[in-house]
Amino acid sequence: MDNLDFRTEYDLSKEEIIELLKSDGNNLFETADKVRKYYVGDAVHLRGLIEFSNICKRNCLYCGIRALNSSVERYRLSEDDILDFAEHGIDLGYKTIVLQSGEDDFFSCDKICRIIEKIKKFDVAITLSIGERSYQDYKAFKDAGADRYLIRIETTDKNLYKKMHPNASYENRVECLHNLKELGYEVGTGCLVGLPGQSIDSLADDILFFKEINADMIGIGPFIPHPQTPLKGELNPDNFSMALKVMAVTRLLLKDINIPATTAMETLNPNGRIIALQSGANVVMPNITQGKYKLKYEIYPNKASADMDSFAYHKNIVNKIKSIGRYVSLDKGFRKN
Repeated sequence: MDNLDFRTEYDLSKEEIIELLKSDGNNLFETADKVRKYYVGDAVHLRGLIEFSNICKRNCLYCGIRALNSSVERYRLSEDDILDFAEHGIDLGYKTIVLQSGEDDFFSCDKICRIIEKIKKFDVAITLSIGERSYQDYKAFKDAGADRYLIRIETTDKNLYKKMHPNASYENRVECLHNLKELGYEVGTGCLVGLPGQSIDSLADDILFFKEINADMIGIGPFIPHPQTPLKGELNPDNFSMALKVMAVTRLLLKDINIPATTAMETLNPNGRIIALQSGANVVMPNITQGKYKLKYEIYPNKASADMDSFAYHKNIVNKIKSIGRYVSLDKGFRKN
């Protein structure tokens, strides 16, 4: 795999993916960047993220807002606050608003639909990231105007999934992804890289799963342990480089999809987002949650730029994008497949 060509239609075998994940990555990153440029161009899509509730009924072992973490100061944004933050993001120029929360049943189907309908009046795309819901809820959200839905699989290793997600069903997670595809959403998924007990073999399976379901957006996050979870102290120093390689191989297989340079990458490496943008990524999701709430959505600790206001961070990321010869997209950033 030393002579990768960015114009090649890659249909990598599992063995070839494993070989790439074991490599130093240099040729891989360069090729993934060329694939990104050739198929989706130099535009970087900025998507304003609103974390509207840190209340969650799940107990995922890796997550700082898991239900059993009693040290979290919980919050829910009001509908008015959500709309105010959305307007703020739109004023900054964002063409997509991402609504993210823990799995909080307080936000019923009707409440979510009402919020979607109000934000859609500003002519923006809406991405939801609110976990596992029924087919009927997903249909209602789509009918209300939601465009995309992000629900990460985290790992396709069923045994590891069961261990990391007590009382949750891997099969239901996969069914949610299929339901979203059937309903016509742009579907986002992704994985955590560096979970205790995770193998390169299972990471290769994750990448092949993304290809199998033909996901439209893939978020790759290096695992960062939270001190108030059962996985505290489990940080592997190789998580950043391995996450970067998983992201780059994903770009080779799914050339025209959207791939975010995740906040977790910048948390582990001060230049992590720029490195990711130069290794296959083409999306950044700045956090536009305001005030005290921004620090309370702590899935992992020491989140990059959490102490910056949205104006300052917007200016910072735009300057970084320009510094590598890229530019901020002026459209809604749908997949051009």
